[in-house]
Amino acid sequence: MPPVITSTHVEWLGDERFSGGALTGPAAFMDGNGAAAPSPVVTLLNAAASCAATDVVLILQKKRVELTKLTIDLEAHRREEAPRRVLRMNLVWRLVGAGLDETKARHAIELSVEKYCSVMSSLNPDIVVTNEIHVG
Repeated sequence: MPPVITSTHVEWLGDERFSGGALTGPAAFMDGNGAAAPSPVVTLLNAAASCAATDVVLILQKKRVELTKLTIDLEAHRREEAPRRVLRMNLVWRLVGAGLDETKARHAIELSVEKYCSVMSSLNPDIVVTNEIHVG
């Protein structure tokens, strides 16, 4: 089976600012120093968290959970020297919904992070990812 191709276009806007997005979709703004918009690394972390969250929402819907709130605080530990890549991510999940318990939340999060989230799967496999879960 041929690979699925995703294409983006990034345009330099001056200084360290960029606009980027799918060729047929909306653009997001990034700022290399994080002053005018999220930095590229923050954008990567947001992509990882929102990708995982999307899966969790869909998995919990299949488990008949009526989710009313989901937030993630993500803390990344990075190398001090260049390249300052991500070495570790800790995601703190807060979920609220009818029919939700910690077992369902943990199962949905583990499935997403370990199996379904394409962004997490695209990161270097030596990055340690931990999850802290709060239900209710």
